[in-house]
Amino acid sequence: MARVKRGVTAHKRHKRLLNAAEGRRGTKSKLIKTAREAALHAMAYSYVGRKQRKRQMRALWIVRLNAAARLNGLTYGKLINGLKLAGVALDRKVLADIAVRDAATFASIAEVAKAR
Repeated sequence: MARVKRGVTAHKRHKRLLNAAEGRRGTKSKLIKTAREAALHAMAYSYVGRKQRKRQMRALWIVRLNAAARLNGLTYGKLINGLKLAGVALDRKVLADIAVRDAATFASIAEVAKAR
């Protein structure tokens, strides 16, 4: 029975870990244990960050819509309520994009909301 030498496998695994932790400061990019911790933390933060980005983008759209609505004599809540009553099925992302890129079109949309 021949013994199994595991150096190659361990080296490969360690190399993969160190590549994942590349660019970190100090021992986080040099030592296996701290590199593993850094990589695991980074993955956890990136998972949470993907969820937070969705919340932050919606908040940004709402801020932009509120600012644009106030330029047209409405508040954000009244704009959204008016559009809902008028049956306009544009979401906040699209409305915010229109508000930023095309003020005239947004003004006409705001008039529809104001009429309701």
